[in-house]
Amino acid sequence: MSNLATRAITGFFFGLVVIGSILFGEIVQSVVFGVFLLLGLLEYARLFKLTAYKQIPSLTAIFGISIYSIIVLLNKGLLESSIFYYFIYALLFLYFLIELWRKQDQPIASLGVFVFGFIYLIVPFVLMNQLMIEDTNQFPMLIGMILLIWANDTFAYLTGRKLGKTPLFERISPKKTWEGTIGGICFTLLTGFLIYYFSETYSLLFWFVAACIVAPAAIYGDLLESLFKRSLHIKDSGNILPGHGGILDRFDAVLFTVPFFYLWHLIFNDL
Repeated sequence: MSNLATRAITGFFFGLVVIGSILFGEIVQSVVFGVFLLLGLLEYARLFKLTAYKQIPSLTAIFGISIYSIIVLLNKGLLESSIFYYFIYALLFLYFLIELWRKQDQPIASLGVFVFGFIYLIVPFVLMNQLMIEDTNQFPMLIGMILLIWANDTFAYLTGRKLGKTPLFERISPKKTWEGTIGGICFTLLTGFLIYYFSETYSLLFWFVAACIVAPAAIYGDLLESLFKRSLHIKDSGNILPGHGGILDRFDAVLFTVPFFYLWHLIFNDL
């Protein structure tokens, strides 16, 4: 089977799981995305297993999922006491203490890798849950954001394969081209119009600006993970998704895009 066919089949079923979990509501979405986060944390820790900053996958997963669960429960109003916010800080500092017993050449750098993983992985997943909580529309805004990202990713890939000649960022990702990037942006804008036309959720202005934000953010998210993998001398973060690699490979654009999309959502609601 060709790589393109493998990508298409895997992407189709992965999309069904993602979109289906959102349509089933906040609880199902939180659990399914929690599983994605867990797999992503394990992949993230394993990326550094051959470096001086190596993480312990089991501990990274336990601490990460604990923090995610507490924040999600707090945001959903299922935990009322503010003491749980301080419990999160205590968990982080407890992880710092573990470095005392680990024989690491660069303990500060190792802690930096862990803290970066917290910002890079947990915060975006928490913000996606927050989008679900704050959204009162019949068509979930989170689905709209994901569709914009997938449109950019898919059509940048297809346009680049067909027309790509001029490298976009050759030092980091030699296969990405300006032609593919422009194609991805154009189809992202078109997808934004289609979301507005068929869903009637928010205004055309909202989805147009959202598309203008999502397209470059998704591109930079992809490039950022390419930078990580190139610096660590690996091809994919994992192999759980045939044709796509790992969870981090599939969520790279999403992780970088969510904070900007969420910020635009807040700004638009305050206009």
